[in-house]
Amino acid sequence: MGFKTGIVGLPNVGKSTLFNALTRTAAAQAANFPFCTIEPNVGEVAVPDARLDILAGIAGSKQIIPTRMTFVDIAGLVKGASKGEGLGNQFLANIRECDAIAHVVRCFDDGDVTHVEGRIDPVEDAQTIETELMLADMESIEKRLQGILRKVRGGDKEAVQQERLLKDALAALEDGKPARSVEIGEDDAKAWSMLQLLTTKPILYVCNVSEQDAADGNDYSKAVQKMAAEQGAAAVVISARIEEEISQLELEEAQMFLDEMGLKEAGLSRVIRAGYELLNLQTYFTVGPKEARAWTIPEGTLAPQAAGVIHGDFERGFIRSETIAYDDYVALGGEQGAKDGGKMRVEGKGYTVKDGDVLHFLFNA
Repeated sequence: MGFKTGIVGLPNVGKSTLFNALTRTAAAQAANFPFCTIEPNVGEVAVPDARLDILAGIAGSKQIIPTRMTFVDIAGLVKGASKGEGLGNQFLANIRECDAIAHVVRCFDDGDVTHVEGRIDPVEDAQTIETELMLADMESIEKRLQGILRKVRGGDKEAVQQERLLKDALAALEDGKPARSVEIGEDDAKAWSMLQLLTTKPILYVCNVSEQDAADGNDYSKAVQKMAAEQGAAAVVISARIEEEISQLELEEAQMFLDEMGLKEAGLSRVIRAGYELLNLQTYFTVGPKEARAWTIPEGTLAPQAAGVIHGDFERGFIRSETIAYDDYVALGGEQGAKDGGKMRVEGKGYTVKDGDVLHFLFNA
């Protein structure tokens, strides 16, 4: 099960530098000119989780396999992208394929790095991108409403539902609000997600600050954080340049560098976790002498569907799961200790998996 977060923003805000650091590669060409990213770069990153190392240590696991997220580095959008300006149409389509958006905004002054608009105003930059996404959604909705008109007149239930949802989204957009502001009932949730509107995607604002502002941010980043709070979005402050430097260092050297900069952890860890939380994801573990592994599932996932993340046969033939809470596994020294202490539970098909559960699935092949 893959989860994609698209890294977007105006040209020269640090998107590709952030992507390089995230993926610990130089696959994305970070250069001081617009559209240096001509094709979307895709990279998978491990989701940092200290629990996995602890579980592996207890079980004596030979291999540790973290859960992962996919990040897509999408070329810089500009004003008019919804009308095809710059490389707009191609990259709006790339955004549509992502589950969430990491919106990088420039929160630093540097005369050597040009700004496409000739000024530094991260809130206005964010609004420029949001406006382009909203305009693209409006155009898409109007076309789709025309396309389903015949089915609606014929009384097709799915078409009628789709028309209602599209009109709700269009009303919000015409009122200057993103489609994510529309309240959707449980019965409409699946149909709503299938619309794949750009402005329904959750947003994480990544405030790219200079090295000296990495610990506490600055006035630019505070303005973005205020905007994010008003929108119900998330915001993280990082210095992409620091993160790129750290990504090239060995673990011990990286920690020393962070200590010198007055930082508790790499900003990328916060970005990845924030993206994970933004998508309402959680982790369960499978642990044994061979390997300790983390698995990603949406919050609220039932045990059979959680098993299906490992293999479809596990879901189809699901019988039950042997379940140990993370805290119990650690406190009682592993699986046998949890069994002896009465903390291993047998759960059936109706069990909702909890974050941190250590699971062993039994199934019919």
